[in-house]
Amino acid sequence: MALRRHRLIQRRKTFGYSQESLAERLGVDRTTVVRWERADSEPQPWVRPRLADALGVSPEELGDLLADIGSARTRRDERLSAALKNPRTVDLSTVANLRLALTHLIDSYDASPSIAILPEASRLHSEVRLLREHAAGEAVRHALRNVEAAASIFMGQLVWDASQRRSAQAALSYYDQAAHAAKQNKDAETEAQARLRRGFIALYSEGDPKGGLALAAGAEELASRRGDCTLSALALLHIGEANAMMGDRAACERALGQAESQLSRADHDGQAGATDSAGQLNRLAGSCYLHLGDPKRAQLLLEGVPSEIRERRKSHAIALGNLALAHLRQRDLDGATETLHQVIDAIEETRGGGAVNVLFAAGRELRPWRDRPDVQEVMDRTLALMSS
Repeated sequence: MALRRHRLIQRRKTFGYSQESLAERLGVDRTTVVRWERADSEPQPWVRPRLADALGVSPEELGDLLADIGSARTRRDERLSAALKNPRTVDLSTVANLRLALTHLIDSYDASPSIAILPEASRLHSEVRLLREHAAGEAVRHALRNVEAAASIFMGQLVWDASQRRSAQAALSYYDQAAHAAKQNKDAETEAQARLRRGFIALYSEGDPKGGLALAAGAEELASRRGDCTLSALALLHIGEANAMMGDRAACERALGQAESQLSRADHDGQAGATDSAGQLNRLAGSCYLHLGDPKRAQLLLEGVPSEIRERRKSHAIALGNLALAHLRQRDLDGATETLHQVIDAIEETRGGGAVNVLFAAGRELRPWRDRPDVQEVMDRTLALMSS
């Protein structure tokens, strides 16, 4: 059951801070504020006076705010509780609260292990499906299908990540649910997202770049038809990676160039998510050049991963893992081991499955140098990580 520092959250909102703006004032990452509010960590002593000042409380009052930790379930909206008892009474206001709760969970993804988020996300997903099955009125059912599709995509992401990308069947089932709900609502964007997520599994779990290419191409077609340049660009980046896995450099670079063009259009049009997707460009392009056997080019791209990705701890850990591989394949062991320590730091905090897989791949390539003390230290930390 998820815990929250509800009074701390309310105090922040009362003073008009978003998590990001409070983090900026305090000189910390947004994910740090997320962890405080989720009761996953405590503010360090050096930041407490500044936090108290920002929230307009004394040090003692701040201590009280931090000590007030309660279950998210006990603070739930009364209308939702009533609707769960009598699903036919669910209304659009209740659906909006469900969507908000899902947004908060999604926002916590990069700061928390997926296994810690799963219980709350699973409960919300089940409740949405229950309400959708029994809701009266097409407008409410339509809104619930929107939330169900988004919750299904998030559940697929969580279960796949929690299994360290080894078990794909449950994730695929959730993505099928998302696609079905999206089709019923004639929502091509969400259907494309579900199809692209299936492509991720083909690429990174099943080792099937041809299948991943087909799924990413289908997602790109849907996104383009809808005029969603951001989603089209993301699909094109994975089309590029699928081609790189198959050794087709020309097709890979063509897709990367098309993705960059689409991102420029999305940014010009002010489309949602354009900045986040642009931040993925160097990360995925760097991965492409690793597959293509060009670690020097990969290193240049991965070192240029922008700040938007660095704040997304799980994605950034994958980028760092690939950067370590780029160093390693150029026989730069100092750069590789230094970067792998950063990867392990991130994994210890977030348990991101993608980064774990890259770490293990790097560990295998490090074996010829296992007698070096710095390499042995990385291997010892990796073993400890597997045992924890």
